[in-house]
Parts: sequence; structure tokens; C-alpha cells
Amino acid sequence: MKKKILILSGGISKERLISLDTGLQVAKVLKKNDYEIKISEPDNNLGKHINQFKPKVIFNALHGQFGEDGYIQTILESFRIPYTHSGVIASSIAMDKEISKKIFIKNKINTPKFITYSFNKKFSDLINEINKKLKFPVVVKPINEGSSVNVYICTKKNIKKILNLMKSYKKIMIEEFIGGREIQVAVMGDKKLGAIELKPKRKFYDYQAKYNTNAKTQHIIPVEMPKNKLDEVMNMALKAHKVIGCKGVTRSDFKFYKNKFYLLEINTQPGMTKLSLVPEIAAYNKISFKELIEWILKDASSKR
Repeated sequence: MKKKILILSGGISKERLISLDTGLQVAKVLKKNDYEIKISEPDNNLGKHINQFKPKVIFNALHGQFGEDGYIQTILESFRIPYTHSGVIASSIAMDKEISKKIFIKNKINTPKFITYSFNKKFSDLINEINKKLKFPVVVKPINEGSSVNVYICTKKNIKKILNLMKSYKKIMIEEFIGGREIQVAVMGDKKLGAIELKPKRKFYDYQAKYNTNAKTQHIIPVEMPKNKLDEVMNMALKAHKVIGCKGVTRSDFKFYKNKFYLLEINTQPGMTKLSLVPEIAAYNKISFKELIEWILKDASSKR
């Protein structure tokens, strides 16, 4: 009898299209390998789909809000069916950039300095705080989005204009801008899977650089760096994975500047599209996409 896998994809976040692509790629590889697959949106019919289909494992291919922030994980817990990736608490912590950065700092994991901004604060007070604590340019980003959605590099001249674009968020993060190299590290369970360097043609590795095939971001693997530095960044990624309490596969985003690594964030549900980095890192380490997906499913089943 074929093993039944329910794939959750789509959703209502700004990363819906990426999630649909991840779900499609996962479904393709599993259908070829003797699994019975059903793809479901995380909507009001989800409970009905789960109860009728009776999957052995739920593959969570959702990205962004309601998909990797602990919300859907809380719902899935009630069905007592194994689901992939991190659980409720780790997912919610990793998605909240403010809380996760405080945990990084507490555990001596280097991360860019930051402040938070609520829109009831005076703009002049914000500028004074930036000048005092961060200096321009700064990075402005939502506290709980992924895939570099609504992330901007701001100068003193354009920050007011950018803030006006972000008023739909109750609170945002303003972070010191770190130049240098973009390094991404994948962790698989308790194993340091590998690293990849990105050289985007754009200002930084933003949403377009990640998902637009015309953006021409250069992927460099193996990373050209002394072994001791590569070991350092991979150890940082594994440490972050563990202190947040993550399960399954994660991808951590770093900047390397003036011989120091800065952890920007950890992603508990990295993409599984044709342009995604974790499958590329896995392939370099002789782990096929099929083997990666099957490992994620097996990991999910071992949690219960």
C-alpha cells in the first residue's frame, strides 16, 4: 500500500507563490516514488481533508505568516499526525526577528545591532536613536516576514518614504547595515549540511534576487574561504538551530564582513523550489532531492 502524504501549500502570506512552487516540487518527486499525495490549502477545509485522506505524515510546504510562525503548527498538533520541520515554539521564535535576535545575543551568536520602531513614535526621535545606536545606512524590515519581503536598505534621505510604505505593520525592525559577503548555511537534524555563497547583481539578496530567474544571482559552492572560517560559520548555524529548538532542515543567513560573521536570521522552512538553496547544498553533498525530501518525512515521523 502506498504511503499517504498530505502536502500543505499556498496559504495567505506574501510568500504564497513560493509555497505553491515548493509544494509542487515536493509532490512531483514523491509521486514518482510510490507515495499517494494530496495537496491541500490551509483553509477551512483542512480538517476535512486530513480526516478523509488520513495521511501518515503532513509535509508543511507553507512559507511566511501562518505557515512557519507556529500558527499552523498549533492546528496540526491537534490532529496528532506527524508534520515536517520545527514545532510550535521554535517556529514562532524563529519567525519573530526581535525574539530570535535576543536569543542569538544571549547565546553569544553575533548578529547585527538593531532597534524596533512602532509608528506611534516621533520620526525625529527615531532618527536620533538611529544616529546614536546604528548609523546610516540601515536595513528596515518587518519583524515577522520571510523571503526578504519588504526589506529595504535606507539612507537618511529615503527612510521616511520607506517607513510610509510599511505602515501596515504594527512594529518593524531597523538593523545596522552589514556589507560584505552573503553566506547561507543549511543544517539537517543535528548535522552541518554545508554552505553556499551568493553574489546577487542587485543591492542585496532580496525577494527578486531569490526567486526571479532573470536576477542572475551567482551561486558559489564550495565557498572559497579558509576551512577554519567555514567551520566557524557552520558551527554558528548549528548552534542557532539548537538554541531555537529547531527540527528537520533549517537555513541560516549570514553576512561575512571584516573577518566576522553576522547571523541575520534562521529559516525553519526553507524553500524546496528549483532555485532554492537547501536542495542545492544537499546535491553538492551527494544527497538527491528525493533523498532530502524522504529524510524530512522520516525526521517528521521520528518526532512522535
